[in-house]
Amino acid sequence: MRLDKYLKVARLLKRRTLAKQLADEQRIYVNGKIAKPSTEVKEEDIIKIVFGNRMISVKVKLLAKQISKQEASSMFEIIEEVYIENKENLV
Repeated sequence: MRLDKYLKVARLLKRRTLAKQLADEQRIYVNGKIAKPSTEVKEEDIIKIVFGNRMISVKVKLLAKQISKQEASSMFEIIEEVYIENKENLV
């Protein structure tokens, strides 16, 4: 599944266009590498997203084309969530 689609379906980001924008700005990493919106995501991948003053790392648990709002959180496991004061010390 494409990264931008996964982030929207899992409700980590509200819109697919936002996922594309963050990826284009090199603020999304998959398994430690800068990811493009079209990067294929597999189960057990680690996704790191930097947005605003926050950095979140999640592990992909489930891939689904459609899922209910209540079950969306079952698609990933939060590994780390950090609030950033100095954006120069990322990744």
